[in-house]
Amino acid sequence: MTERDLRFDILVVGGGMVGAALACACVGKGWRIALVEAQAPQRSWPSGEVDLRVSALNRASQRILERLGVWDRITRLGASPYREMHVWDAVGGGSIHFDSAELGEPDLGHIVENRVTQLALWERLERSEEVTLLCPSAVGAIELTTDAALLDLKDGRRISARLLVGADGRDSRVRSRAGIASRGWLYDQQAIVANVQIREWHRETAWQRFLPTGPLAFLPLRDGRCAIVWSATEFRAQELLGLEEAGFRSELEAAIEGRLGPIGDIGPRAAFGLQLQHAEHYVKPRLALIGDAAHAVHPLAGQGVNLGLLDAAALTAALDEARDRRRDIGGLWALRRYERARRGDNLLMLAAMDGFKRMFSNAVPPLAVLRSMGLSLVDRLVPIKHLFMQHALGAGGDLPPLARPGLSDIGKLSG
Repeated sequence: MTERDLRFDILVVGGGMVGAALACACVGKGWRIALVEAQAPQRSWPSGEVDLRVSALNRASQRILERLGVWDRITRLGASPYREMHVWDAVGGGSIHFDSAELGEPDLGHIVENRVTQLALWERLERSEEVTLLCPSAVGAIELTTDAALLDLKDGRRISARLLVGADGRDSRVRSRAGIASRGWLYDQQAIVANVQIREWHRETAWQRFLPTGPLAFLPLRDGRCAIVWSATEFRAQELLGLEEAGFRSELEAAIEGRLGPIGDIGPRAAFGLQLQHAEHYVKPRLALIGDAAHAVHPLAGQGVNLGLLDAAALTAALDEARDRRRDIGGLWALRRYERARRGDNLLMLAAMDGFKRMFSNAVPPLAVLRSMGLSLVDRLVPIKHLFMQHALGAGGDLPPLARPGLSDIGKLSG
């Protein structure tokens, strides 16, 4: 590469779902874009194999991905709609049932393998002449100057950009090397993930039971299996991981109360630690953080990727406005608009998920009674339940343009 080849308008570090989505959203606007990623996405996998990491993409995320031109590819690679959701409490017995038909919606969202979403976005980037993919590449030093962000790659190349975007996850090197602190705490929990065969049809329904040691979710997959996400205390998680398949199957059937019949084959199991984390700032001159680099949330409601995609859409909107007004895309005039648009909403979601985790992950009798009464009460108060459903769908609030309903959507949501 020549010296000019290493100068860009926008440099994204992190080519996962959120970083790749932002890069896609910036295409077609006259900007030179670079994306730095340590490892290229997985291109293929054996028939019948399902990734251990899946996401519950809501309607706002679907709209973003549709407008980026990748949703059709995602559905061809594999996406499973979930039309209903059953949630119940193991201690108090309270429950709530969400049904997309009550809102006149075809579904509540889709369960999609993370690798599927990432691959569809990367294929879109590879077709664009405006995007330079620097992969595999490792990040070295970062310097923010008045006029540019300077990034050293470990292979010796130095890249400059008008704007550097950190989309490199909760352990973000961009965030730490830019001197932005984050606050939060580790949970005494790990999330166990696996794919399981079930005897009964999952009915395109998500099932979640709150246990004293953490929530267990069964998420429907297209081939009839379910992806499980079982959050448990570290001691309990290690105990479950140490069981042979038969023992784990027995514990899993008991934990879900046999709602889906006997459980069959169980695929490989893995676990990852859980934490809450929030960056003290999302932006500095020449720098913006999006996705898990800015915030990490408990997975009990599956909102992590949805929040990240909204970050990408909001940052795109701020950059579009700066371009239209002939302002600097790396200046605080533009970047603070992004931060104001997202920081409050993200903080509310982090606080809500932390509150749910603390409320449901215990067996204190008075609290168990109150939370179960609350679940059952909301289930009966239809207007309030519908508000919850619309929020989960990504149908309300001040959404960025990429995520807003189109005219065809507005009629459905108001019906």
